[in-house]
Amino acid sequence: MGRGFRKRLGGEAIASEDTDTFSIFGPFHLTSIDWTNPYHRTSVASSLVNGVYTLEADRLEERVGSEALAKPWWEFFHFTLLETLLDDDSSIYGAIFEYDLYNHYQNTPNVKVPRYVIAFRGTVLKGKTWKFDLKLDLKCIFNTLHQGNRSMYALNAVRRMVDNHNHSAIWLAGHSLGAALVLLAGKTMTRVGFLLESYIFNPPISSIPLEQLPGGKKIKDVFQFTKTVVKATVAMVLTDLQVQEDDPKTASWIPYLYVNPADPICAGYIDYFRHKTFMSEIGASDIERTGARKSVRSLLVGRKGKTLSSDLSSEPLHLLPSADMTVNKNKPTKSTTAHGLHQWWERDSALRANWESCCIRPYPENKLEQLTLQ
Repeated sequence: MGRGFRKRLGGEAIASEDTDTFSIFGPFHLTSIDWTNPYHRTSVASSLVNGVYTLEADRLEERVGSEALAKPWWEFFHFTLLETLLDDDSSIYGAIFEYDLYNHYQNTPNVKVPRYVIAFRGTVLKGKTWKFDLKLDLKCIFNTLHQGNRSMYALNAVRRMVDNHNHSAIWLAGHSLGAALVLLAGKTMTRVGFLLESYIFNPPISSIPLEQLPGGKKIKDVFQFTKTVVKATVAMVLTDLQVQEDDPKTASWIPYLYVNPADPICAGYIDYFRHKTFMSEIGASDIERTGARKSVRSLLVGRKGKTLSSDLSSEPLHLLPSADMTVNKNKPTKSTTAHGLHQWWERDSALRANWESCCIRPYPENKLEQLTLQ
């Protein structure tokens, strides 16, 4: 679950080094940043994540000095690399960046500007890095990411920054496996009272990607409804028939999600939020919340009464009451392209016109804002 475009882009072969070269592949058209523009914020956040990928590529390919390619991915936008985050195998899985022009915006409080961005890359299938990364990919599938050392290191780095700086000026960003780390860190920080602005690109979801299955919308709705009711029934039996409410703190965190319906790794988020909205419309939000909170695995191996609804380890990582989701509805030629980080700094405004925004917010009486995605 990584960058996914090193081999091909739009059907054409591209050299690995070219994808790391900002002047060839990056959003170099953004010569000035308007922080009120969501596309600009998205481009900067995704570029910083790509900078982490390139830092690791520089390390693996022993590119140093003038041969190193990572710096332009953050220096072009006036960021400084403060710290690289290392895993047990010495691979670079994240980085902390500081925005050099942050003080210029102190008199514009209505403009969202980061002082620090903590960025996490996804899977790198090169060198010895792939072994550690694939182990974490499996943890995502089985909802045990919180048990990994990298997750612990990432959470410690985020908490250290929150403890030492104004949390409202700290942003998180990640792609694929790195997006899962952002979800884990963001939800963890939210539950202790810190809402961190988060940009989550192509996050993995441990569910069947109904978006890519054949059949009409009604068939998919029936399948999802049946699965939810069965899971909710089993979960309520195992918890003494207690309906679990959304944690109000978690509901107040509204991350930015970026997904592509042709990407099997993240496409499930579209169906997840569509189903969440549908269940709200028919007055079955309680069933939806209870069924969603427990994964099939946790129901099979969990023990009655041993977990709390506020325990992140007992619920699927993708469980989100609120989100601002951007869906790239362009038709890619390859699923690897659909999973690519590059699509989120798309330079072609005509292609960006096919992005669709979907806002999910909890409302009183268990109602949700309508999902506009068709």
